[in-house]
This record gives sequence, structure tokens and C-alpha cells, in this order.
Amino acid sequence: MAKAPADFPRFPLAHLPTPLVEMKRLRAALSERTGKIPPRLFIKRDDCTGLASGGNKTRKLEFLIGEALAQGADTVITTGALQSNHARQTAAAAAAAGLSCVLVLFDSVPYEGQAYRRSGNLLLDRILGAEIRIEAADADAGEVFKRLFGEIEARGGKPYFVPVGGSSATGSLGYAAAYLEIADGLDALGIADAVLVHASSSGGTQAGLLAGAQLRGRGPAIAGINVYRGDNEAMAQGIHALACKTTALLDAPAPAADAVALDGSFLGERYGVPTDAMREAVELVARTEGVLLDPVYTGKGMAGFLAQAMAGKYAKREAAVFLHTGGMPGLFAYEEEF
Repeated sequence: MAKAPADFPRFPLAHLPTPLVEMKRLRAALSERTGKIPPRLFIKRDDCTGLASGGNKTRKLEFLIGEALAQGADTVITTGALQSNHARQTAAAAAAAGLSCVLVLFDSVPYEGQAYRRSGNLLLDRILGAEIRIEAADADAGEVFKRLFGEIEARGGKPYFVPVGGSSATGSLGYAAAYLEIADGLDALGIADAVLVHASSSGGTQAGLLAGAQLRGRGPAIAGINVYRGDNEAMAQGIHALACKTTALLDAPAPAADAVALDGSFLGERYGVPTDAMREAVELVARTEGVLLDPVYTGKGMAGFLAQAMAGKYAKREAAVFLHTGGMPGLFAYEEEF
């Protein structure tokens, strides 16, 4: 018999359920541009999870922090780029759980904006009390973490490592649970045929959604917009592998080999580097719906969502839902773009 996400250790952090809101003005704007009426458009507001300005990582961190506490850890370690939303939420989650937090941030994004290295998520990381260690893009990550773990253990601490984006099978349980929440929300609206679109990066969100779909057996289709890597096929394979690990935890059937829908057309030059389509998407959604996206993830994800909607990709669906995974503090680090 399959398990439920609630069967695993969990430390409550998120304000749930998050709102599922119809975007009527955005739909009208797209209709005006194309001369065609798209299906109903919704946004799932996981930027409203509540932890240190919210975001999708909060759902993952409920399970990751739950596991860390169950193992008796006293220090959480994680990693990402300088403006990592995941790092900011991990710092907040550790503070809420009474744990120390060390953020190892790699200077890997070739962006030279004046605020990039001092504002946005970096500012919040400092306010949240995390110890921040900045490493060069080409630093040997294995050596960095070996040294850090040794330091913590030498002083009697017990570290718990959270991978990039919280993207482990344990972290993905957060989005298995989220899929059930989203599907139930659509059922309550009488919507039986929908697609759920989101920015896909380290893979844990999409893997968790796929696992939730396997657990529930019915619900919206899942479509990722790649905002992370140039090797789209390899990324899709990695997401599938993580989804299989997550379903194994849940004793649920593994997803089919071709279950990962991932569009690599909206990444641009590389991760974290702005695109014109991103800027247009951020401004359009802000000015039609009053919703703030971010430059790295949801802005590029929304660019894909809008392009697909205008191209008629969702025309046969009752609705298309964009999963807002948060990241708004990143706007302050990319102020020159706007």
C-alpha cells in the first residue's frame, strides 16, 4: 500500500494551502495580442508559503528539516549560487527550527549588476543569521564540503546536508503533497482537464509533482520550463531518476520513462542571465495581475508559459495553471534589468 507524504517526519514551516488564483486580466491581454481566446489561466501562489518571503523550497524544507531533526542534527548546510532563493529559505527554516546554518555559495553566474553581490537574497541571508561562505565558480565542491563537515564535527556538531534546491527524494515529498493540493483545488473548481506549468531547475519540484501524480492517479498534466541547464535531455533524465526515487519512498508506481515534459527554449544564454522574454513576462504579469515574478526562475518560466499559451499549446485544455515558485527578492539584485 502506498504511503502518504504525511507519513514522513515533517517540521511545519509553510502557510498552506496557498492560493489558486484566476488570471483574468492576463488572459484578456493575451487574447488581445493573438486574436484568440486562450483557456482559463490560473496561478498557484507558492510565493505565498510565508517563510522569509516565501517560495517553493519551503514545502521541501518541511521534510528536509523534519529529517534533520529526526537524525539529531544541529547544523544545516546547503549550497547554491549567490542569489539562491533556496539558500535564503534554508537559512530561515534553520532559524525557525533552532538550527545553525552554513550557506556555501558559488560565484557561478556571470552577471555584473551592482546589486548582485550585496542585495536581494544575500542581504536576507545575513539578516537571517546564516554563516555565508562564498566560493569561486571553479572551486572543488567535494573538498569544500569535506573541509566544512570536518570543521563542524571537530567542534562536536552534527551537520545535515541539503542538496542544491532541496532536490532529494525527501525534499521532493513536499511537491508530491503539493500536487495533491493543486489537483484537489482544481477539482473544487470543476476543472477536470488542466496543465500545470512551472520553472524547472534542480529538479525536485518537477520530480515531486510527478510522484504526486503517480500517488493520486489523476490530475493535471505536468510541464516544466527549463531555466537551469543547456543539456535539456540530460536534465529530463535526471528529473525522471529523482521522481523514481521519490515514488520508491512512497511505495507508489514509478512514472513512465517519457513522463518528463521539459521545454528548453527559454533558458537563454545560461542560468541566471536575463533574457528579453523574461523582462517582458515579469512586467506583463506585474501590470495585469499585480503579481511579482523573479528574473532567474519564474520570469523565464512565465515567458515559456505565455509563449505556449499564445501558440495555442493549451487550447484543448479547460485551464492552464502556472506554479509561482517564488524568488521575488532576486528582483532587487537585478535592478538594472528594469
